[in-house]
Amino acid sequence: MEPFSSTSNWFLNFFFNLQILVVLFFCPFSCSSSSSSSLHPLIAESQAIHHNHTAISDFRLVNRRKLGDCPDLNPYQQTINVSSGLKLGDQEFVTVTVSGVLFPSKLDWIGMISPSHSDVNSCPDSAINYLQTGDFSSLPLLCHYPVKAVLLSSDPDYLSCKKKECRKHKKGKCTAATCSGSVKFHVINIRTDIEFVFFSGGFLTPCIVARSSPLSFSNPNRALYGHISSIDSSGTSMRVTWVSGDDKPQQLQYDGGKTQASQVTTFTQNDMCRFIHSAVMSDLKPSTNFTYRYGSNSVGWSDQIQFKTPPAGGSDELKFLAYGDMGKAPRDVSVEHYIQFVLISRDYMEHGDVYFYPDSGGECGVPYETYFPMPTQAKDKPWYSIEQGSVHFTVISTEHDWQNNSEQYQWMNKDMASVDRSKTPWLVFMGHRPMYSSSPGLLGVDQNFVNEVEPLLTANKVDLVLFGHVHNYERTCSVYKNACLAMPKKDESGIDTYDHNNYTAPVHTVIGMAGFVLDQFPKTVNNTWSLKRISEFGYFRGHATKEELKLELVNAAKKNVKDSFRIIKKQDPSNRKMKIGR
Repeated sequence: MEPFSSTSNWFLNFFFNLQILVVLFFCPFSCSSSSSSSLHPLIAESQAIHHNHTAISDFRLVNRRKLGDCPDLNPYQQTINVSSGLKLGDQEFVTVTVSGVLFPSKLDWIGMISPSHSDVNSCPDSAINYLQTGDFSSLPLLCHYPVKAVLLSSDPDYLSCKKKECRKHKKGKCTAATCSGSVKFHVINIRTDIEFVFFSGGFLTPCIVARSSPLSFSNPNRALYGHISSIDSSGTSMRVTWVSGDDKPQQLQYDGGKTQASQVTTFTQNDMCRFIHSAVMSDLKPSTNFTYRYGSNSVGWSDQIQFKTPPAGGSDELKFLAYGDMGKAPRDVSVEHYIQFVLISRDYMEHGDVYFYPDSGGECGVPYETYFPMPTQAKDKPWYSIEQGSVHFTVISTEHDWQNNSEQYQWMNKDMASVDRSKTPWLVFMGHRPMYSSSPGLLGVDQNFVNEVEPLLTANKVDLVLFGHVHNYERTCSVYKNACLAMPKKDESGIDTYDHNNYTAPVHTVIGMAGFVLDQFPKTVNNTWSLKRISEFGYFRGHATKEELKLELVNAAKKNVKDSFRIIKKQDPSNRKMKIGR
């Protein structure tokens, strides 16, 4: 098999459901209880929990520190200036410079704060409003904490004080000089005024040295960050979802003049991306190029964007990308609060999560379900199926009840059993937590989940299973109950080929290598079902026809193919029925 061409018109078939594409948000102070003594231990002890399940830097706990001014020991004025125009654009790099520093320290840092001019006097003064922090003894805490931070030591000239300004002369010689340093921030339109604050004391004992003037965005209401998603298997309708600071309906314009008004939703926290707009383009043709734009005259319009509709379910060919556990990293050298557990999610504690664990280890679904709508049956039922080309995708939530008496179990069983394999011969099953993984680690594989759901996969002759959660890539044989029921054979090009004309069991593939911290494999792996193990960042791509699935792992940096395999299956040309046997 020839490697896929990098110039091919790869169609991003779908975003993985909420279990794969991870989006997180933080419940500041609206989550409360009548008595701290009645708190579940996972909440009462949440400060310790945060140490293990939030970001890597000590910056993860900066919002659990008191905010105050540093002791004024410097006789010279310390200032902070920002290189930007009168108004900030939707995305730009700004340089923040501090000057007048008498003794530069590796504990000095710059924080970007939103909204601007944080003040502990505006923070809640009752411990009950800080349940998620666990810090009841030292109030008030910093409630409008920095969104991101950069250590001034990232400027190589700061600690060495190469950038000096003489402040005192004696007999023609400089007897006192202060230092300065500059760092860059990548700033996006977060729709509130922001300010930059010069802190000393590090992230564990921060105190304020100086503040910048507030900065505003040129258009806080602008329509931004639009994306498309399928709503059914026809290939004739596509949903466009975008965010704006304006709660009034906006317009979606497409296909040479058609328009559709947006529906407007938002989260419970009004500082979370403000308002989400969504509208559907209809009466399209499958596998056809179209253009669209979104917005309004009052908030502005997006650029004209070109896209290609997916192939209709039942047609012959589909090209798709898939990936799990996409990481989030800033474009500057800053540290961010990029993981915080959530108290108001349906994905937490007694709110329907299978795993009694803060935020299920990171799979919070509230923002994702709103911003990335999938063709689900109802809200908080994040399981669905969709057909595109020759593939039927069955997508489940491993965080919701999957036991055999649950609604989701009954749905997935009915969905897979009803697939017309003459129309869509390939059945691909997707979820978050894997059934097979050679990587050790907490909550990697839940054997209860395997015992309940794996028999359904084999009974319904699932061809390919895609999971995330473990941050690497691993491919199995045709596996069932930890045993290889069939092994792939090499084709004439040396590519592993699974023959599903004589079906035995699915091929499982972990594809959690999209960008978070990689999980390494042990030096010795004794699992006979594990055929390929790669711990590199990358993505998974497929090319499906009626008789063949071509699948590849592509290294994200070098774009070279790291693993290739095929699944084949013949059809009867007279009636298009598949010849599948056990």
